[in-house]
Amino acid sequence: MSFIMGIIGLLLVLGLSYGISTNRKGIQLRPLIVMLVLQFLLGFLLLRTTFGTTLVGGLANVFAALLTFAHSGVTFVFGGIANKGSAPFFLTVLMPIVFISAIIGILRYIKILPFFMKWVGLGLSKINGLGKLESYNGIASAILGQSEVFISIKKELPFLSEKRLTTMSISAMSTVSMSIVGSYMALLEPRYVITALVLNLFGGFIISSLVNPYQLDQQEDELLIAEDDQQTFFQMLGEYILDGFHVAITVAAMLIGFVALIAMINFIFSKITGLTFQEILGYIFAPFAFITGIPWDEAVSAGSLMATKLVTNEFVAMTELAKGSWDFSGRTTAIVSVFLVSFANFSSIGIISGAMKGLNEEKGNLVAKNGLKILLSATLVSFLSAIVTGLIY
Repeated sequence: MSFIMGIIGLLLVLGLSYGISTNRKGIQLRPLIVMLVLQFLLGFLLLRTTFGTTLVGGLANVFAALLTFAHSGVTFVFGGIANKGSAPFFLTVLMPIVFISAIIGILRYIKILPFFMKWVGLGLSKINGLGKLESYNGIASAILGQSEVFISIKKELPFLSEKRLTTMSISAMSTVSMSIVGSYMALLEPRYVITALVLNLFGGFIISSLVNPYQLDQQEDELLIAEDDQQTFFQMLGEYILDGFHVAITVAAMLIGFVALIAMINFIFSKITGLTFQEILGYIFAPFAFITGIPWDEAVSAGSLMATKLVTNEFVAMTELAKGSWDFSGRTTAIVSVFLVSFANFSSIGIISGAMKGLNEEKGNLVAKNGLKILLSATLVSFLSAIVTGLIY
């Protein structure tokens, strides 16, 4: 039954994307089929094969080592602040972002990341039928993050059409920043985090190609990536360390605010209706969880987490899931975990449009204008990745 619902869910997601398309005649079927097949193949490789398990285990060990190194710096600054045996969320999950951000800065400074992002993006453009810049943007978003990625193409922004900006924003909102992947792995199983990164990359291209198809001529389809301003190594390092700290503090502030608000709203709803706000959201989202292949007896709880992620952010939902009180099956845990790994939530509309406005006021306004469409598309990407996970688990 779950498999049948997964197939129905897959058809519904693709059908809805087709239904809200701005140019149905412009949809190219061949790249869509190729990317959908790649999603299943890569998902199967990562979740069901020895090679995939070994690969994911290796990547998880790399991030575990990075988190261990980060712990040395955190302990030096905050040692003794916690009670013996306790592990404060801010210190163990958020503070390592500072160190991983520094590593990303170093890899970018020595030109490894730009080389990787440019040439993998070029290769993907041969598969997905999209422009070279759009393909680069998909890879870069998964590494740099949904706001930082636009800095790397700031010289191209004035020449980009509304359609191209929309596609790039969908890709950016569908992915996550590599600097916080380690923090996700502290809350979710690493294999689900890595699977989500891969599936969301192709899912973003698939949904964009359905919702927002367009053709580029050869002159438009150029890939000219702006180089970073000339900085010394330690100037760069200081900048990335501070950027990482800013991200950690921002996430902490949002978590404090959102978790406190949810607690208050749950209390109010519980007094009035006998059900918490999250329980009500769970009933509303239960059908959506059901079409991903989650059994109905788990759909309400899973729907609650999915809705929490959409109305707040992924960290709030992940911390709820990490509490371990949900009694989900392994398959449901996999589906929900993959769904949660993306920036698709309402606050991301403001983050992306704000970042864009800081670079180009006109383009920022265009992104804000299409904000709900971008969020809907990015949410469909999350559902697509979750459904594929359920079908191959």
